[in-house]
Amino acid sequence: MRLLISFAALFLSVILLQLSSGGVGPLDVLSGLELGFSRQEIGMLGSAHFVGFFIGCWWSPRLMGSVGHSRAFAAFTATGAIGLMAHMMILDPYAWALMRVASGLCIAGCYTVIEAWLQAKVTNETRGRTMGVYRVVDMSGSLAAQMIIGILAPASYVSYNLLAIGCCAALLPLTLSKVKQPETPASPRLRPRLAWERSPLAAAGVVVAAVSSASFRMVGPIYGQEVGLTAGQIAWFLSAFVLGGALAQFPVGWLADKYDRRWVLIWLSVAAIFSAIITVAAAGTGTIGVMLCAGLFGLTTFPIFSVASAHAHDFASNEERVELSAALMFFFASGAIFAPYLASVLIENYGPGALFIMISVSHAVLVVFGLIRMRKRAAPKERTQFVSTPRTSFLVGRLFGRNRNGNNRPD
Repeated sequence: MRLLISFAALFLSVILLQLSSGGVGPLDVLSGLELGFSRQEIGMLGSAHFVGFFIGCWWSPRLMGSVGHSRAFAAFTATGAIGLMAHMMILDPYAWALMRVASGLCIAGCYTVIEAWLQAKVTNETRGRTMGVYRVVDMSGSLAAQMIIGILAPASYVSYNLLAIGCCAALLPLTLSKVKQPETPASPRLRPRLAWERSPLAAAGVVVAAVSSASFRMVGPIYGQEVGLTAGQIAWFLSAFVLGGALAQFPVGWLADKYDRRWVLIWLSVAAIFSAIITVAAAGTGTIGVMLCAGLFGLTTFPIFSVASAHAHDFASNEERVELSAALMFFFASGAIFAPYLASVLIENYGPGALFIMISVSHAVLVVFGLIRMRKRAAPKERTQFVSTPRTSFLVGRLFGRNRNGNNRPD
């Protein structure tokens, strides 16, 4: 308990970061629609966020090694706050895209610092409890971030300044904490090929997870407006997606530990295809129907990243886990960069249902690829423990690596 209390400052910073960074995506969509941005320009903003996210994942361990945890955290937070406050000064989608790069850089950098701090302080005995609390805090902040969209006016100085205040406030708990900052960790090498070598199916799975999650969270508000939802209802729409994903983690984790994880991935993708079809069909059934479908969609798509990650770690040695997590994050970020823009182009040309058709096609490809891979290689005889993995930074592999005991290598 004392250890968790000592992490209270870090967890409070996580909540404040989620409120600011998690809120800017849907707020940008609604603001862009208010200002007359095209659907493609709005999709570009979501893609720009993940460009910054990828840069932050790669650069933040190196900056942390140069200036330390606290200074790196302050630098990334300042970058995010500047990006938020500058929105209403320049009403141009391309300028906003640069600001969203700053926001993505901020969230990846700050999470890297927080996760490195946690990694340095936890032990094998306290790791499970600490990571459990961390996941609850992260998910709660994400859920709250979607809800505040209902009370923030689009294209408003006040709205963006409130998000910037939340970003700046995230500095206070960490910088005022009396807990001594840890030694600087060695930064992991980025070897994308490692993920493909250990499990091509896992690499494909995290790309599909990115297509589902990034396109829905960054372009979903456009879909919500197209089917007649108000700003407040869009907040509930996005929250239903996050809540559905949170509810899926435990039962899917149980299934992933009990059965062949490749079958779990395949059936999750089959379920995702059906949930996407149901969501499109339910567009005209009223607000409640749309909300329920969003929850079902989150239930079937949210856990795919964690299952794919667990499957990849089944074939990795303990020494490879950090670099493998970084490689998987590379594939996720790559998919997330392109998905929102492609989704916005399809919506522009074919209507709101095209978002879910695109996602369905990606899951259909994963199903076929999964069946092919099952013919290529048998399931591992020993498996690592399933861990619900957040998509936050390259260093997350250090946090969860010691919970995994497998040392299997590919056949």
